[in-house]
Amino acid sequence: MTDPRTIRVDEFLAHPPARVWRALTDPDLLARWLMPNDFRPAVGHAFTFRTDPQPGFDGIVHCEVLALEPGRRLSISWRGGPLDTTVTWTLVPEGRGTRLFLVHDGFDPDDPAQQLTANILGQGWRSNVLVALQAALNDLT
Repeated sequence: MTDPRTIRVDEFLAHPPARVWRALTDPDLLARWLMPNDFRPAVGHAFTFRTDPQPGFDGIVHCEVLALEPGRRLSISWRGGPLDTTVTWTLVPEGRGTRLFLVHDGFDPDDPAQQLTANILGQGWRSNVLVALQAALNDLT
């Protein structure tokens, strides 16, 4: 059974955890596969992601680094439009690659607009974003 409050993604990446961690925490690399940002890997750092505005969303995702375990886990707040959610990436070494777990949590199960957004973001995380992450990882030397 799916939890309407949470998007969960489990993806194997054929790259070592250090490379995946770099793609998650280097602002220039993060911009290549997610969105332009002013991210810094420091707990408490407030930053933004910027994208094209949509109806009801100004295109700015306000974030803060909530938790940071280098090479293993990154958790950020994710606030934009009506959303006040959390995104957590966890990296687990697997063979010669990395198992990446993404949890985007905090959607209101009783708010139809938030459930629609969760559905759209869930599809985006699984297809567009992870495909872009894989391409960015493939380009790293």
